[in-house]
Amino acid sequence: MDVSLTPELERRIVEKVESGLYTSASEVVRESLRLLFETEALRERRLDRLRGEIQVGIDQLDRGEAIPGEQVLTEVTERLERRRRT
Repeated sequence: MDVSLTPELERRIVEKVESGLYTSASEVVRESLRLLFETEALRERRLDRLRGEIQVGIDQLDRGEAIPGEQVLTEVTERLERRRRT
């Protein structure tokens, strides 16, 4: 596999190796990719959870369990005010 890097990325990889935290550029790239994949997986889990919460709200609306927007705004504003005071 052949990978082209910008001079900035190459410089930063060299810095990591020179710092002694990594023994080679390959090790830096492997760690970077591992972190990228972990971040993507975390993002996907968060999206799945958000989609689930949105579905709960849609289901509640379908059952007629809606709360008027003004009431929600009032409650959120009150909570924020209480937080600011503490």
